[in-house]
Amino acid sequence: MAEVAFPRSAAFWFYALAFLAGILFYLTWGFSYGSWNILKPEWVGAYAVTIVLVGFGIVGMLLYRK
Repeated sequence: MAEVAFPRSAAFWFYALAFLAGILFYLTWGFSYGSWNILKPEWVGAYAVTIVLVGFGIVGMLLYRK
C-alpha cells in the first residue's frame, strides 16, 4: 500500500492556528470576565484550555518548521 505524503506546511499552519486560537481565547476570556490571574482557582478550566492550545501550537510549529 502506498503512503500519501502529508505536506509539512499544512501541519505547520494547523499548529499555528491552534497557537493563535489559544491566545485569542485567553484575551477574549480576560476581557469578558476580567480575570487575568492564572492562579485563581475559579477559572482553572479556561486557563487549562489556553495552556493546551498554546502548548500544542508551539510544539507543533517547532516540529513542522522548515
